[in-house]
Amino acid sequence: MEGHHEVLLDVDTSEQQDVKPSQQPSTPSSRHRRRLAAALVAMALCVAGAVFFSWHAKEQSHTEQDGDLRHMLRQISGNIRAAIHVEGEYNASFKDSAEWKRDVNQFHSQGHLKLVNNEIVIPQDGLYFVYSQASFQVSCNSHDEGVAKQEVHLSHIVKRWSKSFGISDPNNYETILHSIRTACEQRPSSGPDSGPDSGGNWFSAVYMGAVFSLMKEDRIRTVTEPRLLPNLDDDPGKTFFGVFSL
Repeated sequence: MEGHHEVLLDVDTSEQQDVKPSQQPSTPSSRHRRRLAAALVAMALCVAGAVFFSWHAKEQSHTEQDGDLRHMLRQISGNIRAAIHVEGEYNASFKDSAEWKRDVNQFHSQGHLKLVNNEIVIPQDGLYFVYSQASFQVSCNSHDEGVAKQEVHLSHIVKRWSKSFGISDPNNYETILHSIRTACEQRPSSGPDSGPDSGGNWFSAVYMGAVFSLMKEDRIRTVTEPRLLPNLDDDPGKTFFGVFSL
């Protein structure tokens, strides 16, 4: 057709495809990937935090357990049953009691029970078992066909001083245990400790013990008649004095 011109444009399609990714518009799939990545990072941080707090809790638990164990051990050490056991011997300087000795034979002391001035001092209020034994070797004057002509009465006493008595006199004691036994007495059935030996000597022990409610700073002592003290048998395990808490 006359007067009509057709112009052909040679367009290079490669130039349209050569577009940088950063310049491409954001699509729904790319936004989803970014959100997923952010969620994964947040999850990783949560897991790490949980692991850290779990470790911290365990460490704190171990610390608390160690503290509880130390506290328990302190309680056990503080609640050791109080006990004391002393053994006695004759000493002329003690006018009315055996001399109670530390660090000999079966002596032991724990829980703050102490021997002070030949007396046992109570460390705190509570129930205590108090016991003592005095063993004697006595001689009878005369015999007629094996029958003793003279009896000897053996006596042993435990006394207590306490501020609960309402008295201020430090020498005012009350008797809590008292036992008397007779030696030089022929009996129908004699045991090994109830008769004389070939020399006419009698061996006899006076033992006593009971439970008492005692107070802190109470003092417990023994009393033996002065005439009997020289006859005390001080062999190991024969004459002793002790207290233990219940």
